[in-house]
Amino acid sequence: MFRQIPLSLVLINVGGLLALIGFFAYAIDDPTFNLIGFFYGVPLLLGGLALKSAELEPVPFSELTSASVIKLRDKQATSTLNQIRKDVTRFRYGQEAHLDLALEKLGLAPSDDDRPILKGLQESEIDGDYALILEFYSPFITIETWQEKREKITKFFGPGIKVTIEPDIEKEEINVALIVDTATAPITSPV
Repeated sequence: MFRQIPLSLVLINVGGLLALIGFFAYAIDDPTFNLIGFFYGVPLLLGGLALKSAELEPVPFSELTSASVIKLRDKQATSTLNQIRKDVTRFRYGQEAHLDLALEKLGLAPSDDDRPILKGLQESEIDGDYALILEFYSPFITIETWQEKREKITKFFGPGIKVTIEPDIEKEEINVALIVDTATAPITSPV
């Protein structure tokens, strides 16, 4: 639950309230609350505004995850898949885009302007195995380039992962399915 509340919003609200109290206390000549407002409220407010400018919102699920897929995730998902899901579904600070470093290492981000953008994700069952499907808006990277990088993506997010790449030409999207390979996947505890 707390992963869905932006830290910047909390700091802006608390800092703004304390700063208002400080200004009011200054007007009524109350030095104690005046100092609290100026020494705590203003820095918190400025910190919240700085975080807000560097905020990266969570990626939404494009489909609700069914209870059966959640049970399958608890049994089969690798720690890497769980980490990806948790990282992209929470507020991030100081990053240009979700998975930007991974895309850079995979050779799928030639520049900041041409980088694929993660627009959504979904959890699914494919042939009885758990799959995390990443939906990238990718108008500048061709499907051929994605297909060439499929083996590298498999190794990067592995072990125990199979990768399928499917284009959605109309939306200029690429769907990358990270599917658990139950024959080679390391056993993880439920998360």
